[in-house]
Amino acid sequence: MNRIITLTTDFGISDPYVAAVTETILNINPDAAIVDVSHSVKPQAVEQAAFLLSCVLPYFRRSSIHVVVVDPGVGTQRRGLALSTDEGVFVGPDNGVLSPALNDEEHQSGVDGHASLSFRLASKRSRLTNPHFQLSPLSDTFHGRDVFGPAAAHIALGVKPSDLGSRVDEIVALPPFRAIRTDNGRLIGRIIHIDRFGNSITTIHTDQLSSPGVCINIAGREIHGLYRSYADGNGLEALIGSSGFLEVAVNCGGAADTLGLLLGDSVSVRLT
Repeated sequence: MNRIITLTTDFGISDPYVAAVTETILNINPDAAIVDVSHSVKPQAVEQAAFLLSCVLPYFRRSSIHVVVVDPGVGTQRRGLALSTDEGVFVGPDNGVLSPALNDEEHQSGVDGHASLSFRLASKRSRLTNPHFQLSPLSDTFHGRDVFGPAAAHIALGVKPSDLGSRVDEIVALPPFRAIRTDNGRLIGRIIHIDRFGNSITTIHTDQLSSPGVCINIAGREIHGLYRSYADGNGLEALIGSSGFLEVAVNCGGAADTLGLLLGDSVSVRLT
């Protein structure tokens, strides 16, 4: 069965981990179509991985299977899950990285971008405990290869997620990728992704900007107004990127290097 399986990890490409997961999937299901979303997630950056998957999710078929492996708790009592939703099947550790599986209603409780919340889901969800659908022997340090990859491959062959293990009632989930609005109307967000061009993408979504007039404060610098494209600016600039979120950029340069930005750095916006 030729079904798309996406991979989002913090494995990088200098080690054999991505190849091991990919070949494990293909050994079980040689017809699987594997798409790499990213393997350059910052190590242990659960929220960044969830964000990257959420950005591309609308462009995949709803029959797709999304494997996300950013798993600092591998080998502990944290659960491995398969979530079956209207948007596809999501496979990975229960640490918030599967948050793109949530719909808007399930996200309503999310108010603090640094907290993990426990949500009750309307979707079908199973804990990955059935050894028949895992590699043996099972490594305590590489569940991407031994648990999550095999689960996705078997689901692509028609195995029901419910066959992979017992049902769970709640999952750990991140709040929505949105800025917090203060009492005085200021938006407080943070850097959630820095792309290879140095563009620094924030959690401030375009639907939170009710006015095109903005004053952005980041790393002690102020940026006034929004540009339409990277090429329109001359130096430090801000714009709404293709993902729908506010970005800080430098024309033909990198905002992250220019300002010394890191994931999690604060950004504030005042509407003018």
